[in-house]
Amino acid sequence: MKKKLLVGVLIVSLGINLVVLGDWLLVKRGTQPTAEEKIALSEMVLKTVESTDYQTIASKEKIIAIDRGMDKSKGGAFPYYFGVNVYTDTQTHIFSCADAACATMKSDGTMYSIYKDEDRRLPFDQ
Repeated sequence: MKKKLLVGVLIVSLGINLVVLGDWLLVKRGTQPTAEEKIALSEMVLKTVESTDYQTIASKEKIIAIDRGMDKSKGGAFPYYFGVNVYTDTQTHIFSCADAACATMKSDGTMYSIYKDEDRRLPFDQ
């Protein structure tokens, strides 16, 4: 009886560990930046704010937030899986590196902005 219980616990434990390892390998490792990648993404935010595309957007729309992220699953080599999203009150602008050296950032397009239909998240005066 004890042997069957021990084998059952071992099988359940192995199953849970395989699920956790698979989640880390397949999901989190490809979407969570390392310390070095976080620094690169922070530098990309500064380059985005300094870009002419951003200045054009800032003169026409109200900028609410800037977010950075990465997605290695979409393919491409470093730094093309990095991205910076600029949220405005009408749409979200997607920025990425203009070249392999990432000396400048360019606007790659737009998508829906949550701020078009919702209020800001912070409870400060608007």
